[in-house]
Amino acid sequence: MSPFAVLAGLATGIVLGLLGSGGAVLTVPALVYLLGVAPKSAIASSLGIVAITAAIAGLTHWRRGTVNLPVAAGLAGFGMIGTYGGTRIGIALPASVQLVVFALVMVGTAVRMMRRGADDTPSTASGGFAVRAGRIAALGTGLGVLTGVIGVGGGFLIVPALVLFAGLSMPEAIGTSLAVVTTNAAVGFAGYLGKVDIDWRLFVPFTVLAVAGSFLGTALSRRLPAERLRAGFAWFLVVTASYMVWRQIG
Repeated sequence: MSPFAVLAGLATGIVLGLLGSGGAVLTVPALVYLLGVAPKSAIASSLGIVAITAAIAGLTHWRRGTVNLPVAAGLAGFGMIGTYGGTRIGIALPASVQLVVFALVMVGTAVRMMRRGADDTPSTASGGFAVRAGRIAALGTGLGVLTGVIGVGGGFLIVPALVLFAGLSMPEAIGTSLAVVTTNAAVGFAGYLGKVDIDWRLFVPFTVLAVAGSFLGTALSRRLPAERLRAGFAWFLVVTASYMVWRQIG
């Protein structure tokens, strides 16, 4: 396995462990531009890698009691429907379009990370049951479609939405998000299987490294300044997204 693959796998897990989201957006560009994987295969592989890594990280949160199962079940139910539809769209879309959309999502992730903190106060005015249910349905379906089309779990959007609209605390929002990301990514991966080629010789070690990196990132999160890490990673995403767009239209 090449040094690039080792570094990319570890980095994916470390970022996920450090920040609770954002690690998935490293996987597709790493597979495409560092390891030479075809875009559609990279998107499909990313979903499998994300599903496994998020599931293991989510189990830790579940043991700590920071997974809100009713909210996770609602989001995951609508998310799986959206993800299935998203994979149908992703298979039909030109790979270049998928990569440009992916780059735009990276920019959105960067903006969200730069603003994080000001927006992370739990909402106490999130509406009645019908309003909350409608928001969960819309959020779950929309993020599911996004997951299926471009291969990201959407944790960077799920976490603040759960804080603002469902009134969850940050630890509970992160744990619940990981549960939803797991189901969405697993459905997306299953949707691509048989439709695109998967390099299992790369997929398996990359996933193992990402899982190992997530444990390392969790340990480091207790010692490193999270806000500076988020800001640095956000700018890295902007640069990477700009490079991806330039490669597609240049």
